[in-house]
Amino acid sequence: MKYGIQLPVQSQSTIYAEPWEAGAGPDDLVEIARAAERAGFDYVATCDHVAIPRRLAPAMSTVWYDPVATLAFLAGVTERVRLLSHVAVVGLRHPLLSAKQYATLDHLSGGRLVLGVGAGHVQEEFEALGVDFRQRGAVLDESIDALKAALGPEEFPEHHGKLYDFEGLGQRPRPAQTQVPLWVGGSSPPAVRRAALKGDGWLPQGDPRDRLPAQIERIRDIREKASIQGPFAIGAIAEPLYVGTPDWDVGRRTLTGPPDALAESLRAYRAMGVHQIQVRFRSRSRAELTDQMAAFGDRIGPHL
Repeated sequence: MKYGIQLPVQSQSTIYAEPWEAGAGPDDLVEIARAAERAGFDYVATCDHVAIPRRLAPAMSTVWYDPVATLAFLAGVTERVRLLSHVAVVGLRHPLLSAKQYATLDHLSGGRLVLGVGAGHVQEEFEALGVDFRQRGAVLDESIDALKAALGPEEFPEHHGKLYDFEGLGQRPRPAQTQVPLWVGGSSPPAVRRAALKGDGWLPQGDPRDRLPAQIERIRDIREKASIQGPFAIGAIAEPLYVGTPDWDVGRRTLTGPPDALAESLRAYRAMGVHQIQVRFRSRSRAELTDQMAAFGDRIGPHL
């Protein structure tokens, strides 16, 4: 079972951001991404919002780095760790535009992109960009089909759908990967079905442990009934972690304790059929965070 991390700093919703992130910036992102690579993390991930309306800003903040720019920046200071958009709201952009950006990112990074996509949830974003919020599921469905064509091997991709129609338009550079992995995010019934039928993997959103087995079984059932074969990556978001015994209040939901106990707890995800877990650490500074990541990589990761 592999492990990855949603990067701090680049998105600062009050749900999960630590106080120290408010004063952090590019140098911190570089050091955290490099720490993730040293600690054996499979990927580093960034979120996606174009603009946050005033009604949501107190909870969500307006700090949301652009995923393509951020992942490209981090690709230049790392060598091996994969680069995940978790998730890109691709319905806000024309698929050819998204394909140009992400194909270039994959090309420049030597084939390290994992394209995570989702439907989005902020109505004002869609309205400002001229996209029908009520039809965002249908928009995402066709966007995935169009992106698969546009990120494939053909220099002149072709797609003919209800919303997007293109052919005879060349795009280079092509992705370095023969097939860019496309993971679908979300835990609603339509999102789970979309992941099973159209994705190469699933990124749940907020599913606690006791809900995951039923969701995973549903994905397997949908794929079996549709006769879809091939590898499929099942993801999970672990509870907040703190390696060791904290001397400060890390919150009642946070998993704490010695590495062997934390490893045993996290192996329960593997037993459910999970292939990769996304972890988040409680921390009071960048240094504490990178120390936590190093401890996880040295003493927990090898036992997963």
